[in-house]
Amino acid sequence: MATHLVWLRNDLRINDNSALWAACRQRDANVVALFIATPQQWRQHDMSPRQADYIWHSLQLLQQALAAKGIVLHYYQCADFSASVDYLAAFCREQQVDALFYNYQYEFNERERDAATERRLTQQGVTVQGFDDSVLLPPGSVRTGSQKMYKVFTPFSKAYLQRLRISLPECLPAPEPRSQTLPQTLPALAPFDYPRQAFDHQLFPPGEAAALQRLRAFCRQPVMSYPEQRDLPALDGTSRLSVCLATGTLSPRQCLHRLLHEQPQTLEQGRARVWLNELIWRDFYRHLLVAFPALCKNQPFMTWTKQVAWQDNPHHFTAWQQGKTGYPIVDAAMRQMNRTGWMHNRLRMITASFLVKDLQINWQLGERYFMSMLIDGDLAANNGGWQWAASTGTDAAPYFRIFNPTTQGERFDKQGEFIRRWLPELAKVPDSAIHDPHGWAKKNHQRLDYPSPIVEHKAAREKTLAIFAAARKASHVMPLESMNEQF
Repeated sequence: MATHLVWLRNDLRINDNSALWAACRQRDANVVALFIATPQQWRQHDMSPRQADYIWHSLQLLQQALAAKGIVLHYYQCADFSASVDYLAAFCREQQVDALFYNYQYEFNERERDAATERRLTQQGVTVQGFDDSVLLPPGSVRTGSQKMYKVFTPFSKAYLQRLRISLPECLPAPEPRSQTLPQTLPALAPFDYPRQAFDHQLFPPGEAAALQRLRAFCRQPVMSYPEQRDLPALDGTSRLSVCLATGTLSPRQCLHRLLHEQPQTLEQGRARVWLNELIWRDFYRHLLVAFPALCKNQPFMTWTKQVAWQDNPHHFTAWQQGKTGYPIVDAAMRQMNRTGWMHNRLRMITASFLVKDLQINWQLGERYFMSMLIDGDLAANNGGWQWAASTGTDAAPYFRIFNPTTQGERFDKQGEFIRRWLPELAKVPDSAIHDPHGWAKKNHQRLDYPSPIVEHKAAREKTLAIFAAARKASHVMPLESMNEQF
């Protein structure tokens, strides 16, 4: 009897799992699953303790779901990716594995690990099959007329939608239960040797069943209000499915098919297209990682921006991290992330812009801090968002477009409802003054236990324009020069 091994990573589900489905196609094969924790590698990649805890809780639920299908989930912990390759080779020998099935990850270190695994196991006589599973369309499948990767999102999305109209990616069901004999006691899933920080299970319930339930509820009605509500952090107007997609308790194909089931006109028109666009942005950033692997190595997409003279100011960076900049919308957003491990997407843009454009601090520091805090941390999306805000990336906002943190607050949290939720020290400030609390306090002879602005926005803006202009001049290249494609 053949033995098939499913190597699980960021695909913690039994429905629409390409590797699991393929491993189970042969009805008489013995199927086993394996998850390998690599804490040392996670530290190098700045995985947040909340995401580690979410993964651990989701693994418990996945083990039960697999057992109900007659499949045992084994668990092992080793230091890093190199050690995981050694363990996989040993596990395959011990279990007499004939074929390994896994879903691709697109980050550079992960691709190097997978290539090493394929070489090692092929030498042992194990058949290895990988699948494009965490994307709607595989990297490299949406190209320009000259067969290059798109560097701007809008034409990419148009070509992408056209591909979807021609043919939708298949959404696979869970495999049928197998007639395998399970051990009386399932292998224990010991806690990771990694900091784990408790997360709000009501906001982010772990596991596949909860992810599917939230997806169905969002696509029935809230998605129709998404265009107006998605930028208002005081409202629960987003799907909050990002952690499910980042860890794989949900697939993007499940999102697409459920959306089209509830809102069938979405590919052609309609309000739900706005949310579909977010799924396409997610794929865009993954396709870019494959085409430009230097994005995984702290490199700016726009090469001329390497010349930017970033400021070294630990005091300002700490104030930003702690939500003590004196700009209410920035501080409320940072405290939300520090407390919950999640931040509203509009606020991610505002806080990133503030760090880079008001404080002139290197976007790479902000990118790493976000990864270390976010429960939905995802390299492709996080890097893409930070480089967009920093004007260093593909489809980036031009460097001379700089968010004003005060007017951003006035626009997206006019009455200060979100701000008051996270800055209780501003409780007595009236709505009309919530975005300039110190101006109100001075005028009304009030004392506030809230920091004064650490920079003056207008002066900071001029400084940013100057350092970007100097970088552009020093590079002696046109500002559109970018890294070379490596497909």
